Amino acid sequence: MKVGFNMGVDPVDYKAASVDEDDLKFAAQMGATHVVLQSYADSGIVKGDARWEYDDLVQLRHKVESAGLVLEALENVPLKFYDQVMLGGPDRDRQIENMVYTVRNIARAGIPIFGYHWMPTLVGRTSLNTKNRAGSLVTSFDLEEANKEPLLRERRYSEEEMWENLEYWIKIIIPVAEEEGIRTGIHPCDPPVEYLKGIPQLFRSFDAYKRLIGIVESPSNCIEFCQGTFSEMDDAKSDGIYEMIEYFGKRQKILYVHFRNVSDTVPKFREEFINTGHVDMYKAMQSYKKVGFDGMFVDDHVPVVVGDSNWGHRGRAFANGYIQALMDVVNN
Repeated sequence: MKVGFNMGVDPVDYKAASVDEDDLKFAAQMGATHVVLQSYADSGIVKGDARWEYDDLVQLRHKVESAGLVLEALENVPLKFYDQVMLGGPDRDRQIENMVYTVRNIARAGIPIFGYHWMPTLVGRTSLNTKNRAGSLVTSFDLEEANKEPLLRERRYSEEEMWENLEYWIKIIIPVAEEEGIRTGIHPCDPPVEYLKGIPQLFRSFDAYKRLIGIVESPSNCIEFCQGTFSEMDDAKSDGIYEMIEYFGKRQKILYVHFRNVSDTVPKFREEFINTGHVDMYKAMQSYKKVGFDGMFVDDHVPVVVGDSNWGHRGRAFANGYIQALMDVVNN
């Protein structure tokens, strides 16, 4: 199992945290060997208004490697790259053409994993400043409050059409990914509720992911396993989260893990420190070990603590140290 850091654009408030030499050096100093870089928005991590170029991706990989780290995954492209693919807009096929071009370039640049999402709404929270332990700040979600928000687009979308759009995309992109030797995976919808702003949140359940991996049988059709979001699902109650880890882990469908914790399942939850949520993180780590998972664990959505940076160096160091300790325990 590999120790990594999650770097780039914060997926909740979308503030870009620069990935400079000091950030990468910090990750290496904390014991990480791998990183995943985020690009939910126009962060400038990779240039491009509609697609990414090979030379820019190679340069990015070299930058990471210069710090003694491995660029294990790129997570997401800017939403404008494929929003009409998700929503079946008039520019869908042009966007797919550009995404095929981008995925080929990611693979040829020597980056083995491309993680993305199926959330036109992006990550949804009803508060970014909920108080937690000793005045630390976390994000939280309350479905009753979220249901008061206006529609994202001019109408409400059906679940059937969103699945049709997904299947159209999957049947095009997975053969390309397999041909190029790259693995792709979808992040669960966060929060995992039925609808958000009039948009169906497809990946909100265990069954939804079983359906996904059955659309195209391929080693390239996988899951970006955000344990925090899986832990928010109704399916995570009781021992459900460990069952999901073992089910997908046995099938080698977990690309890498956002190893974070939350207070409860939907309809209402808040982020937590890695060791204070409803999931037994030691038991979760044992589950990954049991199925022989050998991928990367990264921090995610860490609480804001006193004196921290925009990226959250202090909070991430705490989470990453906890991950390494659990790995040491289950490996001995």
